[in-house]
Amino acid sequence: MDLNLRGKRALVTGASKGIGAATAEVLAEEGCHVHLAARDASALEDLVGRLRAAYGIEAHAHPVDLRRAEDLADLASGVPDLDILVNNAGDIPGGALDAVDRESWRHAWELKVFGYIDLTRLVYARMKAQGHGVIVNNIGMAGERVDSGYIAGSSGNAALMAFTRALGGRSLRDGVRVVGVNPGPVATDRIRALLDGAARSGADPMAAFPAGRAAAPREVADLIAFLASARSSYTSGVVVTIDGGLSATA
Repeated sequence: MDLNLRGKRALVTGASKGIGAATAEVLAEEGCHVHLAARDASALEDLVGRLRAAYGIEAHAHPVDLRRAEDLADLASGVPDLDILVNNAGDIPGGALDAVDRESWRHAWELKVFGYIDLTRLVYARMKAQGHGVIVNNIGMAGERVDSGYIAGSSGNAALMAFTRALGGRSLRDGVRVVGVNPGPVATDRIRALLDGAARSGADPMAAFPAGRAAAPREVADLIAFLASARSSYTSGVVVTIDGGLSATA
């Protein structure tokens, strides 16, 4: 299926690895010109070079700290004529209420919760002025299948789900669509480390997963690309779960 994305300009945050890097690749395959933001400049430059060579598109690296207001403002102003924003950066730590202190909680939310909201605020105004645009928030299943052992993440994800629905419920009046994606366990470096720890304790970390595996980053990225495309032009204010059915059994 041609997603009709050729020539569009997309900004992906947290793009140096995992779902962000996979999303950048899918969009580049579809002919998008991509702007990739993350803190790891070396990884970004490597990915940008590979995407340019493989797909003949424009690709730009933006090494930024998305917790910093000035970096967010520079990033938003440095990407002209933006058609698609994929908010993806985040590293909220696990732990119960007594294990996540005040500083850790706020540090995490500055990136994933307030980072999403503040960058969306900057980009949405420009999309509204130009009369079109799509914002995709990559959130996470813990916002709907809440977990006291991941309380900062569950709370932050739930907030972003509400933010996505509230903004996306009226955004088509401005010509803008706002949607969300809730992945379950995905085979990223972070999840692999957690699974390796479980395996060392003697447990089978894949036993509870549908099909005995976590999702591949590409599977989530394909959904993000579809939602960002004109093939999904009447979709706004929704959060789509991709977890193999895990949340349906909660």
